[in-house]
Amino acid sequence: MRRIVCPERDDWRVTADACGFDFHTFDGERYWDERAYYAFTLDEIEQQIETPTGDIDAMCLELVGRAIDDEKYLRRLKIPEAFWPLISASWHRDDPSLYGRLDFSFSGRGPAKLLEYNADTPTSIFEAAVFQWTWLEQAIERHIIPGRADQFNSIHERLIEAWKKLGGGRHLHLAGMTGNLEDAGTLAYLEDTARQAGLPTTLIDIEDIGLTDDGHFVDLDNRPIELSFKLYPWEWMFHDAFGAELAKTPTRWIEPPWKSLLSNKGMLPLLWEMFPGHPNLLPAYFEDDPNAAGLGTSFVRKPLYSREGANVALVSAGVTLVEQEGPYGAEGFIRQALAPLPEFSGQYPVIGSWLVDHAPCGLSIREDENPITGNTSRFLPHAIL
Repeated sequence: MRRIVCPERDDWRVTADACGFDFHTFDGERYWDERAYYAFTLDEIEQQIETPTGDIDAMCLELVGRAIDDEKYLRRLKIPEAFWPLISASWHRDDPSLYGRLDFSFSGRGPAKLLEYNADTPTSIFEAAVFQWTWLEQAIERHIIPGRADQFNSIHERLIEAWKKLGGGRHLHLAGMTGNLEDAGTLAYLEDTARQAGLPTTLIDIEDIGLTDDGHFVDLDNRPIELSFKLYPWEWMFHDAFGAELAKTPTRWIEPPWKSLLSNKGMLPLLWEMFPGHPNLLPAYFEDDPNAAGLGTSFVRKPLYSREGANVALVSAGVTLVEQEGPYGAEGFIRQALAPLPEFSGQYPVIGSWLVDHAPCGLSIREDENPITGNTSRFLPHAIL
């Protein structure tokens, strides 16, 4: 694994705008950054990222199967009791999952270590699936990167195939906070892949979903919502005004309710309990677990629920090195063994390994001068050399 400085395409912004990538810059700062790329060997991709991704996904499904009807697990994850039946029913119905992203610390010098699982509402999928592939093709054409370069990236094709399986002839609603540029862009891309799979679609803001007297969620045209992709976390839905109606309506959701167990940072200590010593896992414990003391004075403290690194703290020798502010933490925290991100030329990359329909199929890289990846961290492309 190497970070290779390279010239950027002089027209990349025009290219981005033309394909709908209108969140490539935030507040005047680059989000997309192609002044360098990360290069991997084929063995690194296949053996050290792709294979562990599939293994961890299987471990996560085993965890859900064990936890789904076990009060002890659900209480440790602080899942509201009112929603236990909804979550259980979705698992026993085999409600399908569309996608997810495992985040790893990886340097090419030792096993990839799982940092967390973005199991419910992962973003950055358009840039991973489409725009970095466009970069690869054009960078080869313009002799920016070697002509033999390839990329670990079949996300787009797999999304289309997954929608064909998930659609079942139903109308798909895609819901989220459409006033947010990144969320709107993600929804628009996933809607495009669903349409390519032959699904009729409607894009709707989450706040525009209505509820009929007979208990159906509907859109602004009073069309019943049978199947909905929602770029909106389950923990927020549980606490929203319509949360109490979730179990009463026939709407099927993507991601399904059972994914709420895996989007919770508490899944990290539960995985460690089930698979202690696994080479791709880090020791992790609930903060109130006496075993957490075994981590000593160096660890990462994470809230059970968190987005974009909020309220995460890196503690070394009892000193908080860096901490992101945010609104999370009321439900409690976990402690995870400290596995600092590798440093390349003053940058700290985190590897995002994508799953679509449980198949590992692509890679995204976010980097920052800060060792906690946050909302402003930049997206860099990658290549296999």
